[in-house]
Amino acid sequence: MSTDHPIEPSQDLVTANRIEDSTSAASDRFVFTPPIDIFETADGLVLRADLPGVSLESLELQIQDNRLTLFGRVETLLPEDAVAVHREFEVGDFLRSFILSDEVDYDRITARLSHGVLEVELPRAAQAEPRRIQVNAE
Repeated sequence: MSTDHPIEPSQDLVTANRIEDSTSAASDRFVFTPPIDIFETADGLVLRADLPGVSLESLELQIQDNRLTLFGRVETLLPEDAVAVHREFEVGDFLRSFILSDEVDYDRITARLSHGVLEVELPRAAQAEPRRIQVNAE
């Protein structure tokens, strides 16, 4: 991991791969890598992910072993009795993960979803203050 940035994309990203939907053996689902913007503020980093069609109920955001993972499931928007005649984009899910450094304060991470855009605030951890160590003679 680069020492310049406290966050980096994982190497195990999935880009528009078909996976079998567990709810129906006959249907396939795509898994897309959402576009991400990361920028630095005075307090830390902010991550923005475009997740069109993902609702708050279908979004999972978790940290485990310094890995931040986001998964958003998109539901088909067609009415039950409708048949798609023309489709210019595939419906699928979003998956992305990042390795976080120890510079991020995991306990203060916050996230909000608004109009298909997820914003995750990754505040910096407090740095230990330098202190003088008393050395005693034997």
